[in-house]
Amino acid sequence: MFLISRSRKAMKSTFIYAVIVLLMPFSCFAGTIVRVSTSIGDFSVELFDDSAPMTVENFLNYVGRNDYNGTYFHRVVDDFVAQGGAYRFQPYVGPVDVPTDPPIANEFNVSNSRGTIAMAKLDGNPDSATNQWFINLADNVNLDTLNGGFTVFGSVLGDGMTIVDAIDNQPTVDLGYKAVSAPYIKTAYTDPTDFIYMNVEVVTRYSGAPNIFETESGLLITSVDVDNGSELLSMNFSAVQSDEDLVIQVNQESVMRRRGPVEGVATFSSSSGEFRIPVLEVNSGGGVIVVRNVVFTLTNNSPAQFTLKSFDQ
Repeated sequence: MFLISRSRKAMKSTFIYAVIVLLMPFSCFAGTIVRVSTSIGDFSVELFDDSAPMTVENFLNYVGRNDYNGTYFHRVVDDFVAQGGAYRFQPYVGPVDVPTDPPIANEFNVSNSRGTIAMAKLDGNPDSATNQWFINLADNVNLDTLNGGFTVFGSVLGDGMTIVDAIDNQPTVDLGYKAVSAPYIKTAYTDPTDFIYMNVEVVTRYSGAPNIFETESGLLITSVDVDNGSELLSMNFSAVQSDEDLVIQVNQESVMRRRGPVEGVATFSSSSGEFRIPVLEVNSGGGVIVVRNVVFTLTNNSPAQFTLKSFDQ
């Protein structure tokens, strides 16, 4: 175990750059990878940078501004599509539109087969896609010829469709066009906090691990059991500037309720202020190591910041 002692900077460097010492094999993908964390699980998507470059660039512009974080799936049609990207819910206000960039030109090149992700657009206007996208829940080849063809710009990786299918299997509620068939995670709908929310982040590699840390961006993606079952949350953290310590800060817009159980879930104790991750994948430069028993300590309440205390390698 590496503990903070007289050389905190050394431990920080060891944690971030240990990948130089121990590399594990990993699968290489040609396109950019994004990880979608939802209220019922995470899945990853490989983007088709080559076949739909303008569409991918447009999508990544929204991702880079965190525009998709805290949005919800507002339209899920059984065995057809799961659609999102357009709205957040704000208490006492209601659905709030995600600001849109100018529409982009259609780039239809790939069929709308099951597991692909495509842009939504206005009827009768092939070049009207902005921020809304959908995942094909079936082989929707009819979408290849409608409205100029719907532009496919990525595909769900690995077993990620089990999460997407689980979203499809949830009950839905119709609250108007901003939640026309919105899935929810409870047995009975109470209010929009029951919707299935999401965060979308760029990652350097595909992984199904529940807890990952990206050294290049300083992004930590995890799910946290708060106070032994009081709350189960999905959230992201970002590393903040520090000369010696590794300090991470909660990205507040990413915090959402998570339906359990979650294998390998992190824990937080409000009494001790300790945030513990049992197993963490650390990704750096295409390589990955696994560290265990990672412990952070709450060192600032507002904004919530945690400082690395110890870990096993």
